[in-house]
Amino acid sequence: MNQEEKTLRHNIRQIIRHVKQKKLNEEKKFRSLLGKLLEHEIGEMLSESEVPDVDPAPNKSTGINVLEELLKKIVPVLETDFKSLTTSSEQRESFRAHISNAIIQTLTPAKVNNKAGEDSVDTLREFDLDIEEDVEVNIDDAEPAETDKFIDIRTDAEKAAEEPEEEEDPKDSFGSDLGGDETGRNMAYQCFKKIENNIIDSYELLANPEDQELFFDYLLANVKMYFDKFEKELDPNATEPTNQAYDQAKQQDTTTTDPEGGDDFDLEI
Repeated sequence: MNQEEKTLRHNIRQIIRHVKQKKLNEEKKFRSLLGKLLEHEIGEMLSESEVPDVDPAPNKSTGINVLEELLKKIVPVLETDFKSLTTSSEQRESFRAHISNAIIQTLTPAKVNNKAGEDSVDTLREFDLDIEEDVEVNIDDAEPAETDKFIDIRTDAEKAAEEPEEEEDPKDSFGSDLGGDETGRNMAYQCFKKIENNIIDSYELLANPEDQELFFDYLLANVKMYFDKFEKELDPNATEPTNQAYDQAKQQDTTTTDPEGGDDFDLEI
């Protein structure tokens, strides 16, 4: 082996050692970087686990928070019954009109009663005291009952004619002034019976007038917008008549605000 060959082999070994050392150094750097990254990620996970889960963040209004929980209960019921009306769009239009009307008819008396209740408590107490002072009942002076002595001389036909009429079917009186498809009305009647108590119970949790007003307005708007969503899922090209209040609510739904600026109108469930 001549000197030139020895020199070549020596240089090759030096190059091999250099490449191996470089790879080892790069591997050490990679492992160190990976270790730091894992430490950072584990620290983040531990810090997040110590913070309570508040996502989604509670709304600034208690009324909207209560409504959001209510929608989680009633929207699936509304969707199932609404989407079962597939014979015609008139059935669905009647369904949504009767549901919206039923919500209004159910909560409006509650709003009026809550507003009048506080003002009337003292008046009612005074009225009760006046009755106790002014009215005296003498049981000993009451006349004996005469009903056992009465002889009814009417014929059977006359008695039948004077019997009270059969009670009206509650479905017939459910939104009777709205008209619309009868099947849609009947389905709305059955559906509302399932969710009526949920709506009333949620509303009665609220004593603050502002919370009550927000709950009432946002409930109606969200129910209508969910009906829009269901209709599009059945027929993306479907259209329907509207009004100014609904257009305004739908326009507000297209805008979002940050937590400091206000509430989103459409409530995700």
